[in-house]
Amino acid sequence: MKTLKEAKVGETVTVVKLTGEGAVKRRIMDMGVTKGVEIFVRKVAPLGDPIEVTVRNYELSLRKADAEMIEVE
Repeated sequence: MKTLKEAKVGETVTVVKLTGEGAVKRRIMDMGVTKGVEIFVRKVAPLGDPIEVTVRNYELSLRKADAEMIEVE
């Protein structure tokens, strides 16, 4: 299983599982990243952090540490 951090620019992936604990997992879910939702990877900053994605028709920037907690297919 790969993580959102490993997804390529221009790729659309589907969330399979959220790892992480407590408040961090809750914050990711509050941003609309839940199981089964599609995520389009728009761009990645030059140093790899943050990652800009489109989730539920809005743009979102995620840190690499947060993107590693999102398993996708």
